[in-house]
Formats: sequence, structure tokens, C-alpha cells
Amino acid sequence: MSDYATPARIAIALRQAGANVEKPVLDFGCGTGVSGMALKSVGFDVVDGTDLVAENVEAAQASGAYRQVWLGVESRAGHVRRGDYQVITACDVIHGGEATPETFDVLLGILAPGGFLALSMDDAALNDRTYSDRLDIAALDPKLEQMFEADGPHRDGENATVFVFKRH
Repeated sequence: MSDYATPARIAIALRQAGANVEKPVLDFGCGTGVSGMALKSVGFDVVDGTDLVAENVEAAQASGAYRQVWLGVESRAGHVRRGDYQVITACDVIHGGEATPETFDVLLGILAPGGFLALSMDDAALNDRTYSDRLDIAALDPKLEQMFEADGPHRDGENATVFVFKRH
């Protein structure tokens, strides 16, 4: 997937937003490990991953980018507790056919205070009111600051918007 630009875009956006590369990262919906490799390439030291597909978990483990990878449960953070991670990513996860808009709330629920949540939404998700409305609600949350937003290349000629939020 050499044209899959979103993982690198998220990793770079996190660095630009000021995320601490020495803090552990949770790569939620890690897929085959492309996102983890992108995070490592910009200096994030410790990356953990979770995915709903067993074959993806195996591929992510084989990528060498992760400290640990586990099979997740849909719309849940599993054994992760609030504050375990200062940085959480959801690359190409929160959209129709993958994770519901409520996944955004699940991730915010476990994000440590002062932590960063980075995610991408493709054009189809942004045109779906159930997803775009959830972003509008986030914009009104006084404990959440949007640090970054940029539309750009995703894959296969499609675009996606990368967002980075900071919890206060």
C-alpha cells in the first residue's frame, strides 16, 4: 500500500501538535501495522496496537512496530483504563463500515488528561451527518482543543482529513 498516505500524515500531525514521543501510544484499529511503523518513523518510542481482525493483529505483531498487540472488542477499549495512554491514534477507523461515531467517545474516555487523540475521517465519513455531527460536538467541548486539521491524500485517489485533539 505504497500510496496509503494517512498513517504518515497522522504521525507528523501529532509531532506538530506537540505530542510527547516518549509517552506510550495506543494505535486503535492498528490494522496490519502501517500506522505503527509511521509512528515509529517520526520518533514515537512505544506503540501498542489493537484491532478487531485476528489476521491484522498477527500482521501488526510481525511488523515489529509494536510493544504489544491484542485482539480488540468492537466499540470498546478492552483492558485499557483512562490515563494509560497520553497519545491515541485511530487511522482510517472511524467511518461507516468500520467504527461508529461513538468510538470517538470511547477513545476520549480513556485518553489521559493533557493527552492527544489523532484520527482520520475520509470524505464519505465527513459527508455522513452522524460522523460530522460528532466532530461538531467535540468543537464545543471546553475540555477538548482541536490542535490540527488538514485535508489531504488518503489512498487510491481518495482524500481524508486528519484531526488532532488535546484533552485539557
